[in-house]
Amino acid sequence: MPGVLPEGEPVPADGSLPATATRAVGARGFGVYVHVPFCASRCGYCDFNTYTADELGGGASREGYADTVLAELALAARVLGDAPPPRVDTVFVGGGTPTLLPADDLARILDGIDRAWGLAADAEVTTEANPESVTPESLKTLRAAGYTRISLGMQSAAPGVLAILDRRHRAGRATEAAREARDAGFDHVNLDLIYGTPGESADDFAASLAQVVAAGVDHVSAYALIVEDGTRLAARMRRGELPYPSDDVAADRYLAAEAALDAAGFSWYEVSNWARTPAGRCRHNLLYWNGGDWWGLGPGAHSHVGGVRWWNVKHPAAYAKRLAAGESPGLAREVLTPDEAHTEDVMLRLRLASGLPLAVLDDAGRAGARRALADGLLDPAGYAAGAAVLTLRGRLLADAVVRDLLP
Repeated sequence: MPGVLPEGEPVPADGSLPATATRAVGARGFGVYVHVPFCASRCGYCDFNTYTADELGGGASREGYADTVLAELALAARVLGDAPPPRVDTVFVGGGTPTLLPADDLARILDGIDRAWGLAADAEVTTEANPESVTPESLKTLRAAGYTRISLGMQSAAPGVLAILDRRHRAGRATEAAREARDAGFDHVNLDLIYGTPGESADDFAASLAQVVAAGVDHVSAYALIVEDGTRLAARMRRGELPYPSDDVAADRYLAAEAALDAAGFSWYEVSNWARTPAGRCRHNLLYWNGGDWWGLGPGAHSHVGGVRWWNVKHPAAYAKRLAAGESPGLAREVLTPDEAHTEDVMLRLRLASGLPLAVLDDAGRAGARRALADGLLDPAGYAAGAAVLTLRGRLLADAVVRDLLP
């Protein structure tokens, strides 16, 4: 969750939504995102809304955090009121490092969500975790509480790359934690990779991919390193201590990931995500990409219900203070116009292997799709079936294809 929030109109103190937003909540699915803003240390590349113990200041603590989230959950249940979602299809606890909270607190939060709205019988429940922040015992507690999926931040198998990224875990710990999660009964385990870090060699990345495959996980996410302003990594690059990432190297790494994961039985279903089976795909992220509804709990968390998007105040102390006063922690919101909703639909659904229906495009967009097809960026079979589906080359140039499909 990036640290910079957009502008918008004020959120009412009671958090109420326009009647038009709550008429068909959950028509495209309903999820809950829980943001846990705590980290043991700050990684050099991270600009997410996270805080170490030294950065928190007064009025916020890990110890009382679960109760504060449950207070926002109670407000959310009141806001949706007579128009509750049919069931919660997905829950995603992200951060930060959610597993810095006691496993019992994460269990309480999940139980609160179930009590507020009810979890679907087949609900996907995910928590993110850093490899050093879980143990076999904590993983068993989370699994017993109803968590079905865990996403571990591996980033790299190379000690030197981990050092540049300021990661705390030792090389090899992520794959150990993945095996511990499977032993604890988790149905689905993801490992996150970052590629294109300065100093990372092709062999380093190949070794990372080999370790991921050997760990027996059923999902892999791989993202190119992005250097965000205001981070320690950006400062080091400005001072000339490290080179900036290379687009050509990033493309080579992506092709290496596709080749290695495809050979191991994984299939891409979103530009940066691969799964062994359809059941292994992250349903919560698919809900985002397909325009579903979700309520985001926690400081800085974003929500979307019926075309209204809002975001909470950033700092945990300000978040807790508003809820203690019985007020919404929402900082601002926006009502998406039809053009804005269309733009987001194109940007997100084009990234999916299922593709973007050509029928949603206007004449200019369909002309752009024909050009992308001629340039080898869209799959001919998908196009013939009525969808814009990126080829491998198209995935490397996805942003350019999006620009071609939008007015």
